[in-house]
Amino acid sequence: MNAAELSGLFFLDTNIFVYSFDLSAPIKQQIARQWIEDALRTQRGIISTQIIQEFLNVALRKFVRPMNGTESREYIKIVLSPLCQHYPSLAFYDHALLLQQQTGFSFYDSLVVTAAVETGCRTLLSEDLQNGRIIEGMTIRNPFLVA
Repeated sequence: MNAAELSGLFFLDTNIFVYSFDLSAPIKQQIARQWIEDALRTQRGIISTQIIQEFLNVALRKFVRPMNGTESREYIKIVLSPLCQHYPSLAFYDHALLLQQQTGFSFYDSLVVTAAVETGCRTLLSEDLQNGRIIEGMTIRNPFLVA
């Protein structure tokens, strides 16, 4: 699966950005980097502020060689900022809590799914959720299934 096979907007979960730096999983790293490149090139890839926060939490603390402040700011400027199209509102949290009740997802996963739905994405790319599940017209896909 690649961006050319998807119609409409697609939402990238945090794990895609984390895998793009993971030297221990070269196939997943390659897939993740391709999705990020496609998201930027086609301008159809979307993330939320939550994705930025989660990625930076991992990148600054858990990478084999953690990012420093300069690298983090540069990555935000070049990659994350152009993709960030969702900023939470109080209504967003209400929607996420309702979705959590309906799906049984964790609160944080519900925030990701809700952001994808609210930005009009047709696909949510995530390794962590139920591949193939459709929620409010948006389909969850695991981009690493071939890996």
